[in-house]
Amino acid sequence: MLSLFLKCLLGALAVLAIALLSRSKNFVVAGLVPLFPTFALIAHAIVGSERSMADLRTTALFGLWSLLPYTVYLLTVYALSLRCTLTTTLLSATASWALAATLLMLTWSRVYPTGH
Repeated sequence: MLSLFLKCLLGALAVLAIALLSRSKNFVVAGLVPLFPTFALIAHAIVGSERSMADLRTTALFGLWSLLPYTVYLLTVYALSLRCTLTTTLLSATASWALAATLLMLTWSRVYPTGH
């Protein structure tokens, strides 16, 4: 239970950092905070302790590929932010991320079948 609380605390601290940075003179740094590997550290610790090091390497490789949907999200925000409302921009970017993530999952399952 303590482990779960600490994981939640890490997430809450990341949200707090984003909120504080977005109000500062260096507001653009708020875009860097989500890329701090808070959740990757948690995922890698769990995979590394419960599975093989080969599985940890595969998880890290998938993490690299997962940057593609995030890139699609950011490009959509960038492209629509001056033409659309905030709500439309963020909904479109989220839908774009979901589509890209789906394509990634379909591609990954064909290229790297796990057999589990």
